[in-house]
Amino acid sequence: MSALTGQLQNGILHSVSAPKYQQIRADLEARIHSGELPPGARLPTEAELQGQYGVSRATAQRTLDDLARAGLAVRYRRRGTFVASGSQQTNLLRFVDTRRIGPEVHGPHVVLSARVVPARDAGVAMPGVDDDTPVNQLRRIKYDERDNPLGIELSAVPFALAPHLFDEDLEQLTFLPYFHRVGIPVSTSRMYIEPDVLDQATADLLHCESGTPVLRLRRETWLVNGQLAEARWDIVRPDIAKFFIESSVLRTNS
Repeated sequence: MSALTGQLQNGILHSVSAPKYQQIRADLEARIHSGELPPGARLPTEAELQGQYGVSRATAQRTLDDLARAGLAVRYRRRGTFVASGSQQTNLLRFVDTRRIGPEVHGPHVVLSARVVPARDAGVAMPGVDDDTPVNQLRRIKYDERDNPLGIELSAVPFALAPHLFDEDLEQLTFLPYFHRVGIPVSTSRMYIEPDVLDQATADLLHCESGTPVLRLRRETWLVNGQLAEARWDIVRPDIAKFFIESSVLRTNS
């Protein structure tokens, strides 16, 4: 029995850092999502990753293979590895993890409307909020890095909670980091995945046919005191966006 196996069986090994290939993949994935490495861009070779990160060839190879399995890259024998030009892949956990920073969906946001309305007119269910309560309602269209319309987002936040929300740069605003930045004590988020079909107005905005089946991602974010901080939904084009769920299964001290 190896020393590592013995440690595992005895419960001594309680915490490990992320494997090196996962750390390198996270670096490359961030560059892909930021647009630094656009679709079709060549990724570093195995030899280049070895030199840059000081890892073995096997680790470099696993990193690139892992990106390919996630649909983020395409590997060609003798030609190299390139950023995939197909559907955008997004980890659904980005929509609900209050610890994450950066946009849930990468690419430009264009504001369609920003107004204060009664909760009854918010366009999204707001559990525990009285119908007459003023809320900030923000509606935006999202684009991918290639300027394809990707989806429509509608968010509603109680006005008393964020009275200066519309003073922000609304095209760049990401709600969960905003809550942390201004000291709004958010605690948990829950997302519901619901089937829907596009009405004509929404279909026109997304360059789709009316009646196209889509996913509606509905999120509720709650304060530490149990009150609602934000309710929102996203309607996403199925021909451009593909979603997955990926989370670390490394054992940690907790």
